[in-house]
Amino acid sequence: CSGISRTMENPSSDRVSINNPADITVIIGYFVMVISVGIWSMFRTNRGTVGGYFLAGRTMTWWPVGASLFASNIGSGHFVGLAGTGAASGIAVGGFEWNALFIVLLLGWLFVPVYLTAGSSHLPSYKNFVYFIFSLLLHFLPPFFSPFLLQVDMFSGAVFIQQALGWNIYVAVIALLLITALYTITGGLAALMYTDTVQTFVIIAGAFVLTGFSFAEVGGYSSLLAQYGSALPRNFSSMDPKRYNISQQCYTPRQDAFSLLRDPTTGDLPWPGVLFGIAILGGWYWCTDQVIVQRCLAARSLSDVKAGCIMCGYLKLLPMFLMVFPGMISRVLYPDEVGCVVPEVCKQVCGTEVGCSNIAYPKLVVSLMPKGLRGLMLAVMLAALMSSLASIFNSSSTLFTMDIWTRIRPQATEQELIIIGRVWVLCIVAISICWIPVVQAAQSGQLFDYIQSISSYLAPPIASVFLLAVFVKRINEMGAFWGLIGGLVIGLCRMLPEFWFGTGSCIFPSDCPFLVCGIHYLHFAIILFFCTSALVLLVSYCSEPIEDQHLHRLVFSLRHSKEEREDLDWEQVDKGRRALAEEEEKSGIRHLVGRFCGVTSGSQDLEQEATEAPEQMPDIREDLVWKYTVDVNALIMMAVAVFMWGYYA
Repeated sequence: CSGISRTMENPSSDRVSINNPADITVIIGYFVMVISVGIWSMFRTNRGTVGGYFLAGRTMTWWPVGASLFASNIGSGHFVGLAGTGAASGIAVGGFEWNALFIVLLLGWLFVPVYLTAGSSHLPSYKNFVYFIFSLLLHFLPPFFSPFLLQVDMFSGAVFIQQALGWNIYVAVIALLLITALYTITGGLAALMYTDTVQTFVIIAGAFVLTGFSFAEVGGYSSLLAQYGSALPRNFSSMDPKRYNISQQCYTPRQDAFSLLRDPTTGDLPWPGVLFGIAILGGWYWCTDQVIVQRCLAARSLSDVKAGCIMCGYLKLLPMFLMVFPGMISRVLYPDEVGCVVPEVCKQVCGTEVGCSNIAYPKLVVSLMPKGLRGLMLAVMLAALMSSLASIFNSSSTLFTMDIWTRIRPQATEQELIIIGRVWVLCIVAISICWIPVVQAAQSGQLFDYIQSISSYLAPPIASVFLLAVFVKRINEMGAFWGLIGGLVIGLCRMLPEFWFGTGSCIFPSDCPFLVCGIHYLHFAIILFFCTSALVLLVSYCSEPIEDQHLHRLVFSLRHSKEEREDLDWEQVDKGRRALAEEEEKSGIRHLVGRFCGVTSGSQDLEQEATEAPEQMPDIREDLVWKYTVDVNALIMMAVAVFMWGYYA
């Protein structure tokens, strides 16, 4: 207990300030590398048109697509959240990662071909489904969709920075946001994808180094198996049992800690939810989320999309070994801090009374890594955080610009749209900074559970609508609209009471009624998905169908159609944007700013866009050699995934 006593006397005693030349050199080198790659990519692609800025000119090959998919997905929330939940309950949380091995194949083989033939630059434009309402939901319900993930990444990054450096949260986060916003605003999607590629290698290399140190410290995998079950905090026996009445299960590691599939009623992650609930959440995130799909739309061909998805799938095998297992090792090495159970001790250790499993990964970094490598791990966390922030910035900017602003100003020029997209990034930065204390107050002891539970209440309606829209011709706007609204209401009926009563902890259970909060969030996601699907189908079949001339290449069965498609309601918008007023001549300063941001005049925009993107039928044909190559690799990856699931089930 002496370690806990020291922690309570001086909770910051274990924090390590990076003030040595080796760590500082590594961190400075990382920032120089990222900024250099961003500047190089800025001048590699044309950023003066909507296609060039938001879709990187659709010139990306498979390897930056795959690396960007992985880096955009793996944020600091994964390092903190996966390791924290692994420390608290074992490997079952890795099912969220390994589920993606199958879902990314659905993205590349079923969804992206339809998105490409639809000619979409962003998701809401697909099938003309309720653009305005959908974008409003995505932007003005923070912290629940992509902006919600932004807040979580910032909070998890702040947890790491606090543990490692002792910096003020707001100073650190503001600095990171401004640096990330700089290359997001100036470089567009191309800069993000190339910097994501670099950061993917940084993330994997740094995580492998820490994993090696962790397994060496604990004595190897077999030692972890033997010691995890006895990793008990040593301070629970000294507390007043009448005050807390802490049961043994609150501080004892789970007996099924090394099982992926757990009891359907008593398991913390029940197997029906792991197999089906996670699949629904994965379908929403990997197949319909703007952050992910935008990277696929930037690929130069469908084969590059598929190969990128396979690369991402193989990389998604790694988080179990690079994040979950190190979190469990942290529980073994530091049971009093990571596995603390006494509220006063937890408050001193990590600032929250419900538990400190979230510090599992930062604790390993500050305790095990030598000088220089500690700076590398901070660079890894910064890479993960910045890649996620940049991805959300760019995607949110795309949605706001192309869906909301074009409705407010149909006559907006190309130049205006690009400028508005960049200004919106700054607005998101400001909103994100203001939301930090809300995320701090709302998060429970396990950050990753918090992320997935919120997604379970709000994501299934979106997954349902897009799945039906891609594969069922009969779905119309009325069905999609009421499906989204109905699903949102049902999800809020579960989420709001849970926020009001709190998720609780083992020591302080929540007072939320069992009828409302008793269903596991993954099981609730399954129920919500099927309720939304039933509502969409009912309303669609009770209202007028969309005529076939509006559906060519908008559904999977018509993806190869050569018939001309008549868009439902973009004629007026197109006319407004083509009605350009004569632009005034730029001054010298404005010209320099425009060159730096890749902005040209409105007339040049239209002329350049017409030259670069002549009107033609979308082509999703594939070279037979590439087609068979990616198909075989997809089968191999599924075989690997089935083996890993079976081995740890």
